[in-house]
Amino acid sequence: MSTRIGIDLGGTKIELVVLDAAGCERWRRRVATPQGDYAGTLHAIAALVDEAERVTGAGARVGIGTPGSPSPRDGRIRNANSTCLNGQALQQDLEALLRRPIRLANDANCLAMSEAADGAGAGARTVFAAILGTGVGGGIVVDGKLLVGANAVAGEWGHNPLPLPEADDLPLPACYCGRAGCIETYLSGPGLAADHLRHGGESVDAASIARRAAAGERASQASLERYEARLARALAGVINLLDPEVIVLGGGLSQVARLYDNVPRLWASHVFSDSVCTRLLPALHGDASGVRGAAWLWPAE
Repeated sequence: MSTRIGIDLGGTKIELVVLDAAGCERWRRRVATPQGDYAGTLHAIAALVDEAERVTGAGARVGIGTPGSPSPRDGRIRNANSTCLNGQALQQDLEALLRRPIRLANDANCLAMSEAADGAGAGARTVFAAILGTGVGGGIVVDGKLLVGANAVAGEWGHNPLPLPEADDLPLPACYCGRAGCIETYLSGPGLAADHLRHGGESVDAASIARRAAAGERASQASLERYEARLARALAGVINLLDPEVIVLGGGLSQVARLYDNVPRLWASHVFSDSVCTRLLPALHGDASGVRGAAWLWPAE
């Protein structure tokens, strides 16, 4: 089978794309995720695959991007902020429903695969991709291959502590993972909204903060300035450890255009080098990158 199906299993939507052997899109569909319903989620995915193959007239290999990751111990999903997936044998259950082997990876790993293959990181040897959305995740591709790691947590920078906490960062926010002060609690969309409220702003979402900042509202501008400084510190740690040629941003906050000028200017003082050549770029495929990367889990034939 030269046709590949990619599925992005998100907390609010399930998206499917069909790619041909050349990586060109043949069909796409999006449906709502059955909230808190694991069995319903399985059957929604199976119905999408059935419809895709019926419409395109071709059987396909299936790759799935999911929150969290499969445990190397027993294959069950752990660390997913879509908590109904945790503890479930997602890959085995879907293989039984679809009657074929599938490939499954963390959603940030799928973003990294997509952008390294034919996106903003194409041609780079080392690509780090970060999702800045409802959660914060990361993925690493080296020489075209996904780095998974011995514990299957490579790239999970969102649950490292924010480097060098300053007065504005305190008290450390609690994270759903049980720790406090995780990068995700500051750099996710809800994290930005919570920080804005803590510092005297209104209770508004991250997209509204970005729009208000662009319109000149001072409280929102201050919130984005704190966000940029934190993102710079967090990504400087990635550069010092991994030294990628390209860092690609995906997720809703990746659409804030000012990040790509301000963050590299700010990270310079935290990187252990006299110059920083790493490029910070938005995902070329935008919010379609994760679903395309799930399809790229299977090599072209």
